[in-house]
Amino acid sequence: MSVTAAKSIDANKAERELTDGFNLIIDALKLNGLTTIYGVPGIPITDFGRMAQAAGIRVISFRHEQNAGNAASIAGFLTKKPGVCLTVSAPGFLNGLTALAHATTNCFPMILISGSSEREIVDLQQGDYEEMDQLAIAKPLCKAAFRVLHAADIGIGLARAIRAAVSGRPGGVYLDLPAKLFGQVMDAEAGKKSLVKVIDAAPAQIPAPEAVKRALDVLKSAKRPLIILGKGAAYAQADDAIRTFVEKSGVAFLPMSMAKGLLSDTHPQCAGAARSTVLKDSDVVMLIGARLNWLLSHGKGKTWGETPKKFIQIDIEPKEMDSNVEIVAPVVGDIGSCVSALLEGMGANWAAPPSDWTSAVAKKREENVTKMAPRLMNNNSPMDYHGALGVLRTIIKERPDAILVNEGANTLDLARGVIDMYKPRKRLDVGTWGVMGIGMGYAIAAAIETGKPVLAVEGDSAFGFSGMEVETICRYKLPVCIVIFNNDGIYRGTDVNSVGSDPAPTVFVKGSRYDKMMEAFGGVGVNATSPDELKRAVNEAMDSGKPTLINAVIDPAAGSESGRIGNLNPQSVLKKK
Repeated sequence: MSVTAAKSIDANKAERELTDGFNLIIDALKLNGLTTIYGVPGIPITDFGRMAQAAGIRVISFRHEQNAGNAASIAGFLTKKPGVCLTVSAPGFLNGLTALAHATTNCFPMILISGSSEREIVDLQQGDYEEMDQLAIAKPLCKAAFRVLHAADIGIGLARAIRAAVSGRPGGVYLDLPAKLFGQVMDAEAGKKSLVKVIDAAPAQIPAPEAVKRALDVLKSAKRPLIILGKGAAYAQADDAIRTFVEKSGVAFLPMSMAKGLLSDTHPQCAGAARSTVLKDSDVVMLIGARLNWLLSHGKGKTWGETPKKFIQIDIEPKEMDSNVEIVAPVVGDIGSCVSALLEGMGANWAAPPSDWTSAVAKKREENVTKMAPRLMNNNSPMDYHGALGVLRTIIKERPDAILVNEGANTLDLARGVIDMYKPRKRLDVGTWGVMGIGMGYAIAAAIETGKPVLAVEGDSAFGFSGMEVETICRYKLPVCIVIFNNDGIYRGTDVNSVGSDPAPTVFVKGSRYDKMMEAFGGVGVNATSPDELKRAVNEAMDSGKPTLINAVIDPAAGSESGRIGNLNPQSVLKKK
């Protein structure tokens, strides 16, 4: 080969367009419609965040990775696409792990992407900056975990993560990206060809015809049937089919907290206000996207009474069947396909449940609603929980498109029963684990993903886990109104230390003014001491769309230990002498 020819080849190589790991990750995300990232910048992913933003991806920067992860997880629930959380290595990764595990437990599709140390240093334990074998740590806590070592594998790595997150029972996925990967260079055309657009990431899973027939036969035989709707039913976005099936069946339904609004809580078949009665007295129970875990007393015990039960369960995960009690009619498939098949199998002449059962449920519901009404109308100052929640109940009724985020102990447990929901996926709360700290992450993602106003109702203890994110809410000018039920402590603010000068473990600073936090960042802060003041403040906030925090002063003596689940707190067997 002549010298001239060699120079020509070298020139062609020099003119060839190149790309790198930064751009390939960005291009892969955009190709798959993942255009929002929740995270915290830092080494080694700071530049990636800047580049992603410049490329048109919305990058929402938080103050703590756990809150960013919670935002990504609820984004997955709301959109059925995996929410993306981006963290730095080691401590940032660990901060995101709680949210990743929480997403997996709650079946929310989420991808945690973390920068990491190089394999050759980690494997020899040579002491790199924030060195940690992150993949090994993540594996037990999520649905799947992958590491990408070569730029040419970025496309397939992200594709696998997406498919794992949303297919079958959704969940959290970890994607490990060592620092060297970002700077790897390759031919741009080859890089483009290496990207993968995921097709049919969550294919329909059609139930077996015999399973559908069996389920309908069992339901038809019931004298006192009940349908329980779980958040899996809400996630499915098969709203019309579920509504039509419930109404055609004539069966009373009980919504779990994040399934509220699939059918309105004021629907004549809703048994939310008669929960104890329908669980205790029903004879056939159909679970749609709900699990018989601790939230339903595992399907047994005093909660379920003495009446023998037959359970029908609709779930995409076959292993869920018989997890606590015998399931006499398992229906395995995605919720939309299963409910559509059940509707088709019902035919035109489906008989309604016996009228004595439906009348008994309706009577009990009305009795409980009537009994509760006066408690929700008081104007006490300081407020009790019911007076404050009565105000918020009315506001949500007048603003059914608003999204309610709710966490706490009494604040959560009482709000779940008091505040009616009218549309699906409008109530977001602590989910299966009952974990505190989801509030601000959920509120931010709900505002970002839906564009709707958000009302976050927080216990003062729960707010403490993510409260610094009020700065994030102000920075992005999000239409979020936070109401903190401030009773000066965990459960209540009246406990005392009988043996020393330190405050009791459950007590906070008396008279705290959380509203001043919001004012510090340019938002609106309000101190409300009565239901009337609370009503005015919340309505003004929701009308304005401005970031607002309302310090709702609750009687410190109000509240009970652990809300309604104090029985889960072990008691000492030792007696005080």
